[in-house]
Amino acid sequence: MSRPNILMVMPDQQRADCIGCFGNPNIQTPNIDALAARGMKFTNAYANHPVCGPSRVNLMTGWYPHTRGHRTLTHLVQPHEPNLLKYLKESGYQVAFAGARGDVFAPGVTEDSTHFCGWTTKPNKMGMGPQFDAGSALYNAFYHGKRPGETWMDFDEAATQTALDWLASRPDGPWCLWVPLIFPHLPFEVEDPWYSMYMPGDVVPRISHHGQGKPRFQQGLRDKLGTERLKESDWQEIQRVYYGMISRVDSQLGRILEQVDKNGATNDTVTMFFTDHGEYAGDFDLVEKWPSGMDNCLLQNPLIVAGPGIKSGATARTFTEMVDILPTILELAEVESGHTHFGKSLVPVFRDAEQQIRHCAFSEGGFAVTELDLLEQASGEYASKAALQHEEPEMVGKAISLRTDQFTYVYRLYEEDELYDRVTDPHETTNLIQDTQHRALLEALKSDVLEWLFSTADVIPWAADPRFPRTAQGQHEEFKP
Repeated sequence: MSRPNILMVMPDQQRADCIGCFGNPNIQTPNIDALAARGMKFTNAYANHPVCGPSRVNLMTGWYPHTRGHRTLTHLVQPHEPNLLKYLKESGYQVAFAGARGDVFAPGVTEDSTHFCGWTTKPNKMGMGPQFDAGSALYNAFYHGKRPGETWMDFDEAATQTALDWLASRPDGPWCLWVPLIFPHLPFEVEDPWYSMYMPGDVVPRISHHGQGKPRFQQGLRDKLGTERLKESDWQEIQRVYYGMISRVDSQLGRILEQVDKNGATNDTVTMFFTDHGEYAGDFDLVEKWPSGMDNCLLQNPLIVAGPGIKSGATARTFTEMVDILPTILELAEVESGHTHFGKSLVPVFRDAEQQIRHCAFSEGGFAVTELDLLEQASGEYASKAALQHEEPEMVGKAISLRTDQFTYVYRLYEEDELYDRVTDPHETTNLIQDTQHRALLEALKSDVLEWLFSTADVIPWAADPRFPRTAQGQHEEFKP
């Protein structure tokens, strides 16, 4: 097979269980579902980090966030570091980055890694802004509601139109198009017809209780934001708007896939749909995410891949992680990696959905209290959440999660660990860490975390430096001890 085109459509803050083909009976995602029907969905795919920037850098490098300190919103892919788009560009792919999300590449790296980045159609508005008084329950829940009018030319619509324009120019193949969107990332707002698409009774019931033995940040957020003031009708309104935002993303995906088909390129294009992380959307009386939040709703990734060489209508249950996307695409593109990464190619799974490339999945997040000055500073609706991190830095302490077929184990640096039975408690609500019958299991899982951390702690660059470089000052003659 000749090298395929690569299309990556990446919504932000997309829960896996809020997509039809991943088991939600009420949401309308016909284009995502159709993509899964002609390709393969992965039911045990996981993000390696619960926050946008680190997760996207993790995607591009194949490194875990801790490997090179890519754990904040402001430490992005550096010019000297490898990245997926640059690999493809240097191997002859035409590479386009629709829109201009600034949370991935450090200055200069975007230009070095793409042939096109930006807009053919620019956004003329971003969002409505807060609609409720500062400090009110709905304000703190990032709820805005119904946008006036129809079809806003916001970031996502402009990025979609840009992707359509770039495809309509019929780029020379092989090509790679990355379309990173913002929806369904809060604030919760959307215009018609999507705002009116769902009734309150259409949403799948949230986890309305607070669980047992959950990490302290959850109660800290409830206290700081006052989300417990929200009535159940408020939560249903938030959820149905979130559903509407997802259906808008689905519509935009459908238009992009239609243009690929108009180009006659569907059979030559591998399409990937996945997210950077999920969203609480009312679970545990919470919204948004948290840098050390290891809950399944934040980390399960609705990965779907379709295209030549990929079995149609298949479901893969192997564990897979965000780091696996880089080596998968490089193998499809017949590109050799030039750096140490930690991904495993999914290509064998494309041929046989029963293949197991991983038997567990790791995720991580959070900070050390000594890194307080590096924590996010924010204003507006994010001010209270950011303030809590500075007021109680232990609540955003480092955490690592390990998921197996049966259990989720979370190691926390500053507070009690967590253990959940994924079979009897799939939403991970009841912490079993104090259950004495699991002592041997806990020791084994903690040992697995330690081994993973050691084996991925750093990377050695493949380009060697001379051991005895000549210097303008000091020793001019070569010296060898």
